[in-house]
Amino acid sequence: MLTLYSINTCDTCRKARKALEGKGIAFKTYDLRKDGLSAGLLEHILERVPLVDVVNKRSKTWRDLPQEEKDAFDTSARQILMKHPTLLKRPLLEVDDSTILVGYRDGDYDKLSG
Repeated sequence: MLTLYSINTCDTCRKARKALEGKGIAFKTYDLRKDGLSAGLLEHILERVPLVDVVNKRSKTWRDLPQEEKDAFDTSARQILMKHPTLLKRPLLEVDDSTILVGYRDGDYDKLSG
C-alpha cells in the first residue's frame, strides 16, 4: 500500500489526496505535523530521496529559521529537519520499498494504478 506523507492543511497535499482517490488508489496518510517526524522516518525518507531534493528552501519555515540554523544546515540538516518537519517538501508519496515521489503537480500520479 502507498503512503502519503503530508500535512493536512497543505493545499498541494489535498490535491494529491484527491488525485489518488480519483484513481481509486488505496493509500494511507501520515501527517508530518500531527504524527511527527521520528529519526527513523527521516532516515527512511533520506535513504530514498537526496537531501537536496527533499528540503523546501522556499518555504515560510525556511525563511523564518534563524540565520545560524540556515548557516549550519549543511552539517546539521537532520537535527534541523527533526525540529522543523515542515521544511520537508510535500507531499511525499512512497510508492514502493525504494521510491518516494516528492511534491505533486497535476498528472504526476497518472502512471500509478489502483
